[in-house]
Amino acid sequence: MDTRVVGASGLRVSRLGLGTLTWGRDTDEHEAAEQLSTFLEAGGSLIDTAAASPDAEELLGQLLTDFDREHVVIAGKAGLRRTDSGLATDTSRRGLLAQLDASLHRLGADHMDLWSVHAWSDDVPLDEVLATLDQAVSSGRARYAGVSNYSGWQTAAAAVGAQAGGVPLVATSVEYSLLARGVEREVVPACLTLGLGVLAWSPLGRGVLTGKYRHGIPADSRGAAPHFSAFVEPYLGPASGRVVAAVCTAAEGLGVAPLEVALAWLLSRPAVASAVVGARTAAQLKGIMAVDSLELPAEIQQALDEVSEPAIGYPERARGGR
Repeated sequence: MDTRVVGASGLRVSRLGLGTLTWGRDTDEHEAAEQLSTFLEAGGSLIDTAAASPDAEELLGQLLTDFDREHVVIAGKAGLRRTDSGLATDTSRRGLLAQLDASLHRLGADHMDLWSVHAWSDDVPLDEVLATLDQAVSSGRARYAGVSNYSGWQTAAAAVGAQAGGVPLVATSVEYSLLARGVEREVVPACLTLGLGVLAWSPLGRGVLTGKYRHGIPADSRGAAPHFSAFVEPYLGPASGRVVAAVCTAAEGLGVAPLEVALAWLLSRPAVASAVVGARTAAQLKGIMAVDSLELPAEIQQALDEVSEPAIGYPERARGGR
């Protein structure tokens, strides 16, 4: 599998990353082991995890003992934690470093290759967050630093602040797909200007871009699972349906799967270093790995651009002012 440099850094990652969100919950140890083996044998290196999914981190740590850690790039996140009432945000120095140390213990590792703040918080000064990222890198517990789910202005503020006094940020992790192009308004331009690479999560539009929801919700899909249905539902409307139809038409013409078209489109976008995919089975993951060699013809690329184009107006596309 081809690798790419993340932003303006020297960090190289595989074009496709492996997501572990469901590990330890929907994905058991045997299936996770098969997925990890499939991914690494295909030349994958980037594995995405987070302190908010401790069971997944613990399982990943156990499985990695059977593989050469030198060829694995672990991208971890901290700042969110699961509570009985849902996710809670804590990006204080105390909270972030405690989560980092706990993650490293679960992973059986002495450092994260890329460590990011999982979410923005208005309750903690940005300077404290950036100083904590700097401390993690300078102490050897992380090699590179980044952010996740930041808006455009938040991304720019964090990147500029980090450049001014500490370890530069190299990446941002955001949702990005043919069904979620909002990051193109400000986040991607900020990344291109300030040297951050984009790690795109949910690159298949929460599974919808595979085409499996075109005629209903399959019983064995995540859209039918109680803890995932609300996550998938926003992309099941008519607007998304038009995009999915275009993807399926392109896939039929090229003789490939719809997911290959959706991923190939995303991997051609500016600033994207890797698309982080999640799979229910190793067989499904093998199909996803095939996208690494697909390049879309220009006319298909343009058609997909047009059918999925996000609404952009003032001030991003200003034609004058007063």
